[in-house]
Amino acid sequence: MGKLEKITFHPDGEAPVDFFVLEQTRIGGYNYILVTDFEDGDGEALILKDMSQDGEEESVFVIVSDDEELQAVAGVFENMLEDVKFV
Repeated sequence: MGKLEKITFHPDGEAPVDFFVLEQTRIGGYNYILVTDFEDGDGEALILKDMSQDGEEESVFVIVSDDEELQAVAGVFENMLEDVKFV
């Protein structure tokens, strides 16, 4: 795998946080990204949903926490990335 794209999040009132994008997909009109906190090796992974409207300059991402939505999107990412398993 080549160098991963790094993105920086600016949570309200908190210090900026960097994540590395493993994969992205679009389901049901929403963009989802799979991110990790480490570029190499095993790290924490999160699935984020882009809540911004088309044409907006800045994306607004939320962590996917709904169990059904999380399972569905995780399944798509597992199919896209052979070496990724969600536990």
